[in-house]
Amino acid sequence: MARFYDRLAADYHLIYDDWDGATERQGRALDTVIRSALGTAPATVLDCACGIGTQAVGLALRGHRVTGTDISPAAAARAGREAARRGLEMPVRAADMRALPFGDGTFDAVVCADNSLPHFLTDEDLLTALGEMRRVLRSDGLLLISTRPYDRIRRSRPASTAPQLHGAGSGRTVTFQLWDWHEDGERYDLEHFQLIPAGDDWRVEVRRTTYRALTEGQLAGLVTEAGFDAPMWRQPEDTGFFQPLLTARRRAAR
Repeated sequence: MARFYDRLAADYHLIYDDWDGATERQGRALDTVIRSALGTAPATVLDCACGIGTQAVGLALRGHRVTGTDISPAAAARAGREAARRGLEMPVRAADMRALPFGDGTFDAVVCADNSLPHFLTDEDLLTALGEMRRVLRSDGLLLISTRPYDRIRRSRPASTAPQLHGAGSGRTVTFQLWDWHEDGERYDLEHFQLIPAGDDWRVEVRRTTYRALTEGQLAGLVTEAGFDAPMWRQPEDTGFFQPLLTARRRAAR
């Protein structure tokens, strides 16, 4: 997993037509969810799969006190540079979300967005990661997870994604994915292709990883098992976020 994102970090923004615009839109959507749950004051937020900063930078721009971690050192380093370029104070470090380097009850909210959690292929790893997210949340703190819409995807089992374009004319970059489903109908191997202009030719990058296509019911059940209350799925048409978003609260101490 770390190698996949280490190799992608320099070109990650090319997935988007307008990465800066996506950062602002996603930050605004998550900010609305966080403030509606926790109140209008800025929150202390951990983005535990921050990548190059798409959600973390967006939330920091909305006034939240954001810390970013990512399993990829290259991605985490770029997130730090992107924050600094915007004049933001946003600590970032490389860390595995199964062993978060923070004390208990440190954050008001933990974000794990953009289909990051489904990289874990077993319930054991998923529960370890969710347990760490719970540990670093304050009592009644807010968890936010986003994934692909896997309930629908598992019914059709697509073999590829549509091409995404960045730039225009001879400077266009093309990004697409090929998916190879396992026999269990739940896991799939992904090949991530980018065709990047290089003079009169193309530079072709291919990166490979595996995902577990967790349904909304499966993930909500794991979140509950990990010690969270009131898991609720919210759809893009309701939140303005680009993926389905699960929210839950850390179970208060009794």
